[in-house]
Amino acid sequence: MKDWIERVGMVAGVALPFFNIPLIIKLIKRKSSKDLSLSWALGVWICIVLMTPQALRSQDITFRLFGIVNIIFFSAVAFFVLKYRR
Repeated sequence: MKDWIERVGMVAGVALPFFNIPLIIKLIKRKSSKDLSLSWALGVWICIVLMTPQALRSQDITFRLFGIVNIIFFSAVAFFVLKYRR
């Protein structure tokens, strides 16, 4: 049972940041981020950046994978929010 729970958690931890893809696509298509809060985007991104070193140090593979995938995809979100901010 423990292996099953660990595998489900790992899949969910890796899959969760992929839900940023629709937001990234929306930002690129509209070339606007005016409907997104700049403080929200940068606040979340800063927290992710500050959490990443601990994720990379963790012995928990699920947390490590989540940290890596999350920083990649949310960095893209933050980039496009800033790029299309007018």
